[in-house]
Amino acid sequence: MTIQEYLIDINKEFITGRAREHSYRGYLQNLIKSIVTDVMVTNEPARVKCGAPDYIITKKDIPVGYIEAKDIKSKLDDKQYKEQFERYRKSLNNLIITDYIDFWLFIDGELVKKIRIAEIINDEIKSLPENHTEFINLIKDFCLHIGQTIKSSKKLAEMMAGKARMLAEVIEKALNEDEADTMNPDTALQCILQ
Repeated sequence: MTIQEYLIDINKEFITGRAREHSYRGYLQNLIKSIVTDVMVTNEPARVKCGAPDYIITKKDIPVGYIEAKDIKSKLDDKQYKEQFERYRKSLNNLIITDYIDFWLFIDGELVKKIRIAEIINDEIKSLPENHTEFINLIKDFCLHIGQTIKSSKKLAEMMAGKARMLAEVIEKALNEDEADTMNPDTALQCILQ
């Protein structure tokens, strides 16, 4: 399925005036599967601790991302969604919130990208083809995301000890070098924490 085919399909539903959020779910599921063929896109997955996002993207049975969809023409920054979206952003490190034409990508709770692939003009969905390539790249990156899951206090302690050793080495090196263009400790810390 191409983006244009997806938009034609959701527009057919939209112009009836009878369609609601769930009416478009299968179309988005098929679009994502056609862009990234090696992932599983599950509509209405089992609940997770923070709630029930509308889709889960898995690769080899490992969750890589979640999507929460609202009805077309919904304002994604509306107060009625604030509590739910905040809960999802805090709990899900790779999340897209969408109204099926506007896509907001959050990584580790931070908004990193907004892309609109169509707009509504005279009660019809009109394509914005200049944004389609960027949208495809967003979906590919979203499906490639690898979050780091820490399942034990021992693993967390090992990771933090490793970062502390690296930080100590970088700071020592920065303090020992006399050159003016040496990386300062603040920059070094940012590199380590990424």
